Amino acid sequence: MIYIKDLMSGIDIFKALSSEIRIRILELLAHNGELNLNELAKKLELSNGAITPHIKKLEECGLIEIRTTGGKHGLQKLCYLNKDKLMVDLRSKEAENLYEVEIQVGHYSDYKALPTCGLATKDSIIGDFDDPRYFADPGRIHAEIIWLAEGFVEYRIPNYLKANHSFREIQFSMEIGSEAPGYNDHYPSDIDFSLNGIAIGTWTSPGDFGDVRGTFNPDWWPPHLNQYGMLKLIRINSEGSFIDGCRISDVTLEDIRLDYRSEMTFRMAVTDRPANKRGLTLFGRHFGNYSQHLLARVLYNPHEGGFAAADRPAALSAK
Repeated sequence: MIYIKDLMSGIDIFKALSSEIRIRILELLAHNGELNLNELAKKLELSNGAITPHIKKLEECGLIEIRTTGGKHGLQKLCYLNKDKLMVDLRSKEAENLYEVEIQVGHYSDYKALPTCGLATKDSIIGDFDDPRYFADPGRIHAEIIWLAEGFVEYRIPNYLKANHSFREIQFSMEIGSEAPGYNDHYPSDIDFSLNGIAIGTWTSPGDFGDVRGTFNPDWWPPHLNQYGMLKLIRINSEGSFIDGCRISDVTLEDIRLDYRSEMTFRMAVTDRPANKRGLTLFGRHFGNYSQHLLARVLYNPHEGGFAAADRPAALSAK
């Protein structure tokens, strides 16, 4: 996801999106995954020379990426989307008060994994397939894909707020899907999310996708396994909890009672419920269709003085 924190910083992207041809290029890449220049020119019924400046504009602003690979007639340039979600914060002043961290999917702080399960770095499988013992392997911190049929993974989220800050919103972005033996594009799974042990909602993944190869999967990743997930954005604020803008519960940040001294743990789980217990898969930067790990973003409000109002000692508040 590309996150534009203020309007002026996104001006190059806005200019790139002002062209109908460039919009059509993005639509073609979103539908096809990746295309070379000849394929794009043919689909748009334009010459290579006509689309080249549009491709350059999209690449310069970060909407697409280009990689060179060998083809039947020598080297060819393949174009693909850099990210497929664009979020613009119109409240530019407030957007300055935030921080974000990317946490590698293997850098979980707690877990429970039942087969089918496993994890892999961008170079190789860690241990053996369907053996939960390898979730404790020290090398798991380098894992960029993990999957389990039942259980959970939990991550510690750093809290960088100071005494005169208060939480305004917490966001989590991840590429996620179900977990089927091999893959199954129609395999719904109920995935529960919680923050500090408080359930914030459930999302039903529609499947464990493998119909086409994931854009960022390493060459050695087998084609008969899951290939990519769906990019989801979770938001918790004073109005409730949301995923991709849709309310998943009425749980607010006030219910979770966070302040600058709080530890934060974020859990994704597949519980032992009778319906839609079909696992979860998390994709990191070198797997799937999105070049990112688990992304956590904290938006906060600054307050005058040394304490946020809610944190001011009672003795001082009474004076």
